[in-house]
Amino acid sequence: MSTPEIRVRDLHKSFGDNQVLKGIDLEIGQGEVVCVIGPSGSGKSTLLRCVNLLEEPTGGQVFVGGTEVTDPDVDIDAVRRRIGMVFQQFNLFPHLSVTGNLTLPQRRVLRRDKAEAARVAAENLARVGLADKADAFPASLSGGQQQRVAIARALAMGPDVMLFDEPTSALDPELVGDVLAVMRMLADEGMTMMVVTHEMTFAREVADRVVFMDGGVIVEDGTPAQVIGNPSHERTRHFLSRLLDPAMADVEEETPGAEDARE
Repeated sequence: MSTPEIRVRDLHKSFGDNQVLKGIDLEIGQGEVVCVIGPSGSGKSTLLRCVNLLEEPTGGQVFVGGTEVTDPDVDIDAVRRRIGMVFQQFNLFPHLSVTGNLTLPQRRVLRRDKAEAARVAAENLARVGLADKADAFPASLSGGQQQRVAIARALAMGPDVMLFDEPTSALDPELVGDVLAVMRMLADEGMTMMVVTHEMTFAREVADRVVFMDGGVIVEDGTPAQVIGNPSHERTRHFLSRLLDPAMADVEEETPGAEDARE
């Protein structure tokens, strides 16, 4: 494995009496794409949110680029500047144009001047195929376009790592492809990515590794061919058979936002 960009050591997280993460150990190398899959309540989103301290772990350590995020004395704002995060919902400011949504965080957090922020915004809108939407407002965009704006906004901050929490779960099926195409582009460019997803085709074709979680632990961690194509654990096989069988989709498929509701 290349130099770890993300390291998670014996990570625990509880919400009251509900133990969501039960000692997670995980490393993601520089430039790796790791997809995290698993049923609702398995701890996927909580793990992702612990990486940039949106959720504070109960125990264990998280390192990003060699800096311990869980150190009480860490400058978490400085660490978060290196981490881009894309959520299920787009979280765009409705009263700002697309360009305004991209320039505001640059100017407030990175202290870029107006011209530089606008230049970086234009570059990243072009990267996600939305250069012609610079002056549009979020309400005039489709869900897929709004999510691509959200990705562009994260990229405009110059992150070393991108975290994606079910980025296509709130989209109509016909809009998913454009968002996944942008994520494929980022993978091809060598962006370190940790992706919580149910998009098995994306995980199979783009991920370097797939992590299957269940019950707050990592059950399997390997290549897509190993974990999706030939899983060694019965729980993984059971999950994949239900996820990939349309007739069983309602039984196993996760409800968007379920893990945000304290898993």
